[in-house]
Amino acid sequence: MEDQKKGILLESGTNEIEIMEFTIDGNLYGINVAKVREIMLSAPVKPMPHAHPAVEGIFKPRDTVLTVVDLPKYLSGQPSEKGPKDLFIVTNFNKMYIAFRVHTVVGISRISWKDIQKPDRTVSGGTEGVATGIAQCGEDLVTILDFERIVAEIAPATTIQMSEIDELGPRERNNHPIWVAEDSILLSKMVQEAMTKAGYTNIRMFANGQELWDALQEYTTEEEARQHVSLIVTDLEMPQMDGHRLTKLVKDSPRYKKIPLIIFSSLISEEMRIKGRQLGADEQLSKPEIGHLVGVMDSLLARSNG
Repeated sequence: MEDQKKGILLESGTNEIEIMEFTIDGNLYGINVAKVREIMLSAPVKPMPHAHPAVEGIFKPRDTVLTVVDLPKYLSGQPSEKGPKDLFIVTNFNKMYIAFRVHTVVGISRISWKDIQKPDRTVSGGTEGVATGIAQCGEDLVTILDFERIVAEIAPATTIQMSEIDELGPRERNNHPIWVAEDSILLSKMVQEAMTKAGYTNIRMFANGQELWDALQEYTTEEEARQHVSLIVTDLEMPQMDGHRLTKLVKDSPRYKKIPLIIFSSLISEEMRIKGRQLGADEQLSKPEIGHLVGVMDSLLARSNG
């Protein structure tokens, strides 16, 4: 019944999220439940030579070898005590399984993305901040961590690669206005840089779906909207308004529904594909495949302007 409810929740694009709350050194943090595969008791880990300082090593609970990230050490920069009651949160995103050491798991809260605020840069650590949002869960303030940002730092080869754009060869400049909703400061910068390198010179970046939707509503006719927005690329996880809700609003609107929309997210799975399709997304691609994204942008723009 809970799975059924969860499916309906995502399917209808109601702009809600389930957050798993956990603690490190008594501080509350959160992760999107959609990224979590299981929670395990911590176990002995085999160290890996030349790994990032926050990588504890690997362990093999069943048939899968998992990389273990020492989240307390990553966040504090100091060696951490390994407690017998520590837990591993096993995650799956960007087509990778990674285990993160935490101290306790508190529970799951379902809240609206509107209850998640973008953190002030002084709180999140400036432009390279590791906090992607501050959530009000009941009486508690929970720091939502940017797990994609953490993994991009620990394993740069697993994130967006500019070499994929180089492999596309010489490209002409393209002045079609592209709007992109992406809340991660690091990934936003990388996506914009990659698109510019691919010849897309007219890019407008938004920190979340709400900001993009507000800007889109300034265009009151279909013709005006198509003049100013040729294509939308959206992440799924974003404060204020998520990508599924944005997709639903765009595709339910007679004014905007013909604007091609691509979901570009680390959370693309078969279940997520079904949700996105039901909401009207034209394409859905998994991060970090930036070369694939540019190719799909090319074909959608050729089709919609043909």
